[in-house]
Amino acid sequence: MSGVNVCVIGAGSSGLTVAKSLFEAGISFDCYEKGSKIGGNWLYNNDNGVSSAYQSLHINTSKQLMAFSDFPMPESYPDYPHHTLIYQYFEDYINRFGFREKIQFNTTVQKVEMLGTKRYLVHTDKFSPKEYTDIIVANGHHWSPRWAEFDGKFSGTSSHAHDYKTYHGFENKKVLIVGIGNSSVDIACELSNVTSHVTISTRSGAYIIPKYLFGKPTDQISKPPVSFAPLFIQRLALKLALMLNVGKQSNYGIPEPDRPLLREHPTISQEILNKVGHGKVKIKPNIQKLDSRKVFFTDGTYGEFDHIVYATGYDIRFPFFDDNFISVKNNEMPLYEYVVHPDYEGLFFVGFIQPLGAVMPLSELQGLWISKLLKKDIQLPDKEKMKSWIAQNRNEMMKRYGKSSRHTIQVDFFPYKRKLQRLING
Repeated sequence: MSGVNVCVIGAGSSGLTVAKSLFEAGISFDCYEKGSKIGGNWLYNNDNGVSSAYQSLHINTSKQLMAFSDFPMPESYPDYPHHTLIYQYFEDYINRFGFREKIQFNTTVQKVEMLGTKRYLVHTDKFSPKEYTDIIVANGHHWSPRWAEFDGKFSGTSSHAHDYKTYHGFENKKVLIVGIGNSSVDIACELSNVTSHVTISTRSGAYIIPKYLFGKPTDQISKPPVSFAPLFIQRLALKLALMLNVGKQSNYGIPEPDRPLLREHPTISQEILNKVGHGKVKIKPNIQKLDSRKVFFTDGTYGEFDHIVYATGYDIRFPFFDDNFISVKNNEMPLYEYVVHPDYEGLFFVGFIQPLGAVMPLSELQGLWISKLLKKDIQLPDKEKMKSWIAQNRNEMMKRYGKSSRHTIQVDFFPYKRKLQRLING
């Protein structure tokens, strides 16, 4: 497409589908990938050095909801495929649509400079600096670990969930895991089979949602028409389904959070309730202080541990932007519809969302929307309207989730999907 030259940063699940949209739209682009393969976070031991996949990882959204719209996952795949199958799915996807040669592998974007309106200079470690009219950032938001800080000092070993790969090395150890998100409970369940004991410490708790309800993948029952219902109706329906299928999670030994269901990203696990109920995993409140191998909790108890795993989330970072250009504080991204930066024409972000559902189909729609914008088939609102939307959305986010760096990019899967489809249609 004449006059437009786009740089896509990253060839993970989001960068991949964006590249496909640009390719099919006939838009000139280069996609730079730090590693030697596609797949991003879903490639175990990815040589880009930033994948957080562990050996036993399975998806926690069903294959039906995770698949791209024009490329369903094979019928032979289970409901919740292993990461190796997801990686193979990406390989089949790029082979099917034929745009692999547009990706420059083993190429790190070191710096992106703004030269003027729709003029960006991209520096890599492999090529001479190159000018682009548009930048699409798809480097992911699960690669820069966030660590919790506590009073005192721990004399055992510690690590972040980002670096967890297998249970090897944890045999017969006393392990404390900080946090109760998806990675935390996955790791806890796996380690409970080989360690002396496993304890999860959680500051505010979480609702535990099993992968199956009524014998079907849980996210299948949240599809329309349920997703059209007001939030309080969705909460009531999910609460009733949980009561009928598993009962109160407090009966298993996991405290009920003191906030409404769906006020935060739930923890998806088919195993953790049984592990806690069988005493294989213990639950403790927040850490009060550390003292040598002892960890004191806010309920007045303490335990002795050999290792602490911090499953405390991630910070959104863009190492290729100078702070005086793009800087992220407290994970807040001032983006119109989570994609468009209102202050810099031609600067887009894809995949920087945390849905109650899968990211991939939403990234696909974000990429289609950007392609339509670049071809000028549709137009953006003016800057003031975009900033007004950002401010209103942030206020609504704080009302629902509170002021938390964990909940700055939350979206509801089906409503956001419908919104993107309306934007694409103009």
